Amino acid sequence: MKRFALLFQQIDQTNKTHAKVEALAAYFQEAEEADKLWAVALLSDRRPGRTVNTRQLRAWAAERADLPLWLFEESYHIVGDLAETIALLLPPAGSSSDFPLHHWVHYLQQLASLEEDAKKAAVLHAWDRLDPAGRFIFNKLLTGNWRVGVSGKLVAKALAKATGLEENVILHRLSGQWDPQQQRFSALLYEEEASDLLARPYPFCLAYALQDAATDLEAPPDQWLAEYKWDGIRGQVIRRGDELYVWTRGEELVTDKYPEYQSFLSTLPNGCVLDGEILAWKDGQPLPFGALQTRIGRKTVGRKQREETPVIFMAYDLLELAGADLRQQPFEKRRMLLAELVAAADSPTLQLSAVHAVGDWSALAALRAQAAAKRAEGVMLKHRQSPYHTGRKKGDWWKWKIDPLTVDAVLIYAQQGHGRRANLLTDYTFAVWHEGSLTPFTKAYSGLTDQEFREVDAWIRRHTLEKFGPVRSVQPELVFEIAFEGIQRSKRHKSGVALRFPRMLRWRRDKPAAEADSLADLEKLLPD
Repeated sequence: MKRFALLFQQIDQTNKTHAKVEALAAYFQEAEEADKLWAVALLSDRRPGRTVNTRQLRAWAAERADLPLWLFEESYHIVGDLAETIALLLPPAGSSSDFPLHHWVHYLQQLASLEEDAKKAAVLHAWDRLDPAGRFIFNKLLTGNWRVGVSGKLVAKALAKATGLEENVILHRLSGQWDPQQQRFSALLYEEEASDLLARPYPFCLAYALQDAATDLEAPPDQWLAEYKWDGIRGQVIRRGDELYVWTRGEELVTDKYPEYQSFLSTLPNGCVLDGEILAWKDGQPLPFGALQTRIGRKTVGRKQREETPVIFMAYDLLELAGADLRQQPFEKRRMLLAELVAAADSPTLQLSAVHAVGDWSALAALRAQAAAKRAEGVMLKHRQSPYHTGRKKGDWWKWKIDPLTVDAVLIYAQQGHGRRANLLTDYTFAVWHEGSLTPFTKAYSGLTDQEFREVDAWIRRHTLEKFGPVRSVQPELVFEIAFEGIQRSKRHKSGVALRFPRMLRWRRDKPAAEADSLADLEKLLPD
């Protein structure tokens, strides 16, 4: 555990990619095999399930630290991370042990079958045998909150350095669903079973945000192809070995959630992989993302749900054909092959995302301006000669989103943030006017500069009206412009609306609270 705790500190305390890769590669060269496997799993978001709830952890930690629970809670709000708070407040360990990482993972998994008193005894036993750094990692395992600046691509880069394998090969072998409890490190990297190969998706190619095509792109307009950026769930459809697999970008296997796609077993040839978007689609146009959300959380989708919210697969790219990897072929060629494949499939559930040649930048801007009417988020811009990269690689793929929707709102509640902003009040609740009073409608915690957050924090502390645990109500004076990607009706919210991706666009120092927008202004932004 000490070795992994050291690794965690090394990668958490630097922003330099090279330093993180060096630390990870050294760990993968030195650690025992079972620990390497769990390190890869934890850093790629394959953490074990939680076996103790946070209420119990807070109570047990306060008792062991001989603190009243209210004082522990106040400390937690200041630190901003439960695992770190517990590690800081616990008294020194009674004894020391250095069991490996995988020992403590299995230790935690055994808690699932225990009653609460036995769980408490086991957790206290662990706390009493770990040093502060080890306790911190143990608590991270307990809470399941792994926030560390390491991407899957960076882990693959470190594994490539440690093993000599190619980075792209490692990324492919780490993709998809694999269970660290059923897998061996050497088998994961070096051994491939036919069944695993059939289901395994490719790492997704991602785009960078574009501010202005005319000024930000080096290649001339005729080197680009544009298509609409649809608002669904990015996915891959895999047809191999007479089986069908549907994966999301989050590496979730969702084949059973979209029974409409079963028709691909008869319309798509074996040995093909399509990249595209899972879209709710009806009457020849996409439905709002909120409609698709009604299907996301369901284990089974009934006939009524399929009739109300039918889905299609909007194909963007062709990654494999007849079992051959096409990712290094130029995008223009892959699109030509994709068009032929979709036409041959002749399926209403499979549609081809139309591409537009970019004659000049004004024509592209006009295409982007039509995105909202098409119920798209903007346009994608892809270089004609670009390969299908792994992850983000600046230069070939760009996303030029439409301007967000905005509303001016009043700050009414605030609470402390997390991580490096744990000591600042940065998480805000906003309200708009309705029938003479302020109605809360959204929360936001990003969009301001560090200096602005410090300034607002100081203002909040001087203008707090009441405290409700970690939450403060404040004098309704500050106005902020809130940006968001979409809006829909919601029975769960007092305002009757829910926003998608809300964030603060700017602090409206020029505007008094009385001139903030109203709920009626918000409702005007609802889609027809």
